[in-house]
Amino acid sequence: MTSAATSAATSPPTDRPAVRGLIRLLNTAGGPVLCLAGEVDGAVVDAHLRRYGREPMRIDGIDAGSVTSLSAPALDLVLDHLDAARQAGRDVRVRRSPLVERLLAGASRG
Repeated sequence: MTSAATSAATSPPTDRPAVRGLIRLLNTAGGPVLCLAGEVDGAVVDAHLRRYGREPMRIDGIDAGSVTSLSAPALDLVLDHLDAARQAGRDVRVRRSPLVERLLAGASRG
């Protein structure tokens, strides 16, 4: 196989834009954790909502420690999960990047 053929065989498809952020639900020993990473934009949130639905899930933690950018829909998603947990009387541990810390500190829900 030639070098060009090898490169083409191992390169990711170029017909889709590169994913810059993600939202995943991970089942851990400490319970379900909503994980957000990278540049979490509206498209990432839409993909998550198509997969899991609009209702906040019962989670025991949020890991947003490696978030570099958080869109308004992504912040709403995090706040929805925190609100649902609070209304159910549950504490949710949150690992925050400095950006997420600032956004959550400035967010108010009334």
